[in-house]
Amino acid sequence: MRNEKQMTLYRLQACPFCERVVRRLDELGIEYDSRFVEARHSERDAVKRISGKRTVPALIDRNTGVTMSESANIVEYLDGAYGDGTAPAGAGTEAEA
Repeated sequence: MRNEKQMTLYRLQACPFCERVVRRLDELGIEYDSRFVEARHSERDAVKRISGKRTVPALIDRNTGVTMSESANIVEYLDGAYGDGTAPAGAGTEAEA
């Protein structure tokens, strides 16, 4: 059996939306597997299989069975499930990659 972490984050390098989620995971001390995906939106089949969309970031939480995308939604989820329930400053909504 692979030593797989309970969370997997699908992301792009240098993606500000992905970095927002990475920052929050780190702030909360959550260990996760990071999977970098294809830069071309049309080639992100792995992300589409897990979340139904090709946008990143996309998060799988095996602790709760949750799979989701959209950085603002992920940060809100992480704060509710693993933090004190309050979003960090600057966690507004923006378009995703």
